[in-house]
Amino acid sequence: MDKDSKIYIAGHRGLVGSAIERRLRKEGYNNLILKTSSELNLINQKETNDFFNTEKPDYVFLAAAKVGGILANSTYPAEFLYNNLMISSNIINASYKSGVKKLVNLGSSCIYPKNAPQPMKEDCLLTSELETTNEGYAIAKIAAIKLCRYYNQQFGTNFISLMPTNQYGINDNFNMETAHLLPMLLRRFHLAKLLYEDNFDAIIKDLKQRKIGYRLDETIDFNDKNSIINVLNKIGAYKDKVIVWGDGSVYRELMSSDDLADASLYLMQNKDYKEVGELVNITNGDDIKLSELYEIVRNIVGVPQKIEYDTTKPNGTFRKLMNDTKIKRLGWEPKIKLEEGIKSVYSWYTGN
Repeated sequence: MDKDSKIYIAGHRGLVGSAIERRLRKEGYNNLILKTSSELNLINQKETNDFFNTEKPDYVFLAAAKVGGILANSTYPAEFLYNNLMISSNIINASYKSGVKKLVNLGSSCIYPKNAPQPMKEDCLLTSELETTNEGYAIAKIAAIKLCRYYNQQFGTNFISLMPTNQYGINDNFNMETAHLLPMLLRRFHLAKLLYEDNFDAIIKDLKQRKIGYRLDETIDFNDKNSIINVLNKIGAYKDKVIVWGDGSVYRELMSSDDLADASLYLMQNKDYKEVGELVNITNGDDIKLSELYEIVRNIVGVPQKIEYDTTKPNGTFRKLMNDTKIKRLGWEPKIKLEEGIKSVYSWYTGN
């Protein structure tokens, strides 16, 4: 991949896509093709084909997707399956037809069975049933992996699939209804801290800048402190406590999106499909107990309140740890430590 190669980043405004864009620009790649969803509807096959036929990108990073946490996935399964299936199918097919030299397909750890042996290896794929709460999204991502494999097999393309662990980072989604774990925690703890400090000016600024979800945005009266307090309480932020779901006993693996961008560029530059195979995990190879994660977030945000566990809410899967043997063998390892990464994201959040 040369510095003047035409590179298309599908989903460049998202968490992963924006990290890839930042990394490419840092390395001197400036011939980037970027389109917002309003400029290019990737769910539409004709629009996607016309775009590829016109732009003729040399390389493609497929980071576009409809994403969300456990609540969003279980509430809108049809949309998660259909939208993601169409996006990936259209891009992969158009990449083949327009002669793209190489494509990096970004997936998710949710492709693995809910009871897969830990840590999960790449060959666990399709060995047993999926987690039902995000099955629609997972099926779409599995289809993209197989589509890349079969295009490589049938047409000699060079499309590789990367399965990253749970991501966090700059440009994350902080909507409390659709966010993933870490941004949801950071915002909940941040708003609880502001409530403890009676800093309603900062709370109002936060609520006006980013949607909070659960249709609570429609109920806020910014001239009424009780209305604001009521909304914050509904998302678990109180003056005297912060409420978290479950009992804190389960484990989760987290990785900075900047590390994923680093891995994506490394594999795009250095490894072809024959070396990568059907898919490769992008992972730290370790995880953290949620109760410990809550304390790290509390210390970084500076929350003085107690943490209260709502054990009426589900814990989710006990452990989802990915095996890092293959990616290490391919010559890549993550660089950003968890606490360092969380501090960076919280600094970005409060500064933006």
